[in-house]
Formats: sequence, structure tokens, C-alpha cells
Amino acid sequence: MDGASNGGMLYHEVQESKLCAVHCVNTVLQGPFFSEFDLAALATDLDRKERQMMLDGGAASGDFLSVESHNVSLDGDFSIQVLQKALEVWDLQVIPLDSPVAEHAQVDPELENAFICHLQDHWFCIRKVNGEWYNFDSLYAAPQHLSKFYLSAYLDSLKGFGWSIFLVRGNFPKECPISSSEASNGYGQWLSPEDAERITKSCNSTLAPPQRIDPSQQQSNPFIPSGEAEISLDFSEMEDEDLKAAIAASLIDSFPATASSETGLPQNENQTSKEEHQ
Repeated sequence: MDGASNGGMLYHEVQESKLCAVHCVNTVLQGPFFSEFDLAALATDLDRKERQMMLDGGAASGDFLSVESHNVSLDGDFSIQVLQKALEVWDLQVIPLDSPVAEHAQVDPELENAFICHLQDHWFCIRKVNGEWYNFDSLYAAPQHLSKFYLSAYLDSLKGFGWSIFLVRGNFPKECPISSSEASNGYGQWLSPEDAERITKSCNSTLAPPQRIDPSQQQSNPFIPSGEAEISLDFSEMEDEDLKAAIAASLIDSFPATASSETGLPQNENQTSKEEHQ
């Protein structure tokens, strides 16, 4: 993306209830463009179209009309189809990273602009803003800067631990009027890169050096919603081997059940997802 968008500011949303899909879409777009009601309306429309297609295909109405929505759960989690529809409004495509169309992004992810990551009921966005990459996970108090090397290593680790990753391509909005949109979203905030770095360092200073996070201490961290795990660690000065171990350990700590059951990897903080990368 050419030039400094939004005056060089970063738009970030901190986790509210289970609205991570809303936060994910808005951080891809870098502004408070969608609310939970907007995504719910898209989900309802998708449900209606899917049911009509089933009726047109000869299915009996009783076979599916009583089934709960496949596009939004009762607790507010949205499907990838809803996120796709939302981003299509802005002429953006959502492409599975393992598809042939995204082959170049698998090799050189730093040349792209945005990725969406999903596991179980959590969504978050990794986005390039003003030429720099940031992790806009809503579980973080501020966007976390990612080096180009760490971007590739982190994406590979996520894939190794069962995350679904989607590439976002298209014409990203260049600007979002900050002055008029600040009050439109209670959980969004505009931060300078310097403020984001300061907040991140402040949060990381409360954690021990790279090691397993004690679950009993999670509730004392005001930036981690109840029941969610913090993956935040400062990797900026680590050697490659330390980086590998830290990425694996942080992912295992965050989603231990998924890591052990879906990947077959032991819950060992020195276990890496793939030894040949990062």
C-alpha cells in the first residue's frame, strides 16, 4: 500500500464479548466499518439463500428449516462465508492460503497485505499497514509489530497447529475518517505505531521471559478476557532457535487441546511445529 494511510495511525479493536469476527473484519479494513448487527444481517441473508437453494434442489422444508444457522452460532461466532461477504462489499477477496491461487503468498507472504486466521471460535487479522506488518489479534491490548522473518515463521506455526489461514486480496480502503468514526465503535481505538509498541512492551513486561504462561495468572491480566489465553511474547531480540521454541510454546499454551488432538504434537514447550522453517 502506497503512502501512509489514516495519517500513519493503526486501528485496533480489543476483544468485546465474542465479537472477534467483527474485530477481525474491521482491522482488515482498518476502521470501524462493521458492527455485530451488520454481520448478523449478512448471516441471516446467507441462511435464507442457502435454504432457498435447498428447496430449489428438492429438499423437504422439514429437513433443514429447524436446523440452527450455519453462519452464526448462538454465542455470536460467524462463519467464514459471513466474513467473505462483508469484505466483498469493499471489493476484497478471501482466499484459502493452501489454494493454488495463493501459491505465491505461501512463499513470500510479506508481499501480500492481509491474512485472516481462524481456530475453533476465534478470528484475528494479520495486516500490513504503511509498509509494516502487525498482528491485530483482539486478545492483545495493541497491535503487535511483526518483522518479515517472523511473519513467515508465525504463519507456518499457525498452520502446523491447525489454524485455518485465509489470504485477503483486493482494493483495501485507503482512508477512514478518524475524527468522525472514533465515537462509532466503543471497542475500537486509533494508535500510533509508537503507542502500540509502548503498550505491547508494557504488557510483555508483566510476563516472565519466554516460558509457559501460568493459567492461574491469566485472570489477573486486564487485557486477557475471561477464558481466553494470551499468546503475547516479545521475540525481537531472540535467536532463531529461541524463536522457534517460543512460537511453539505460546501456541501450545494458548490452545493446548487443539494442539494435542489435531496435530498430534506433545505439549512440550520446546516442540516446534516444523523444524525446517522459522
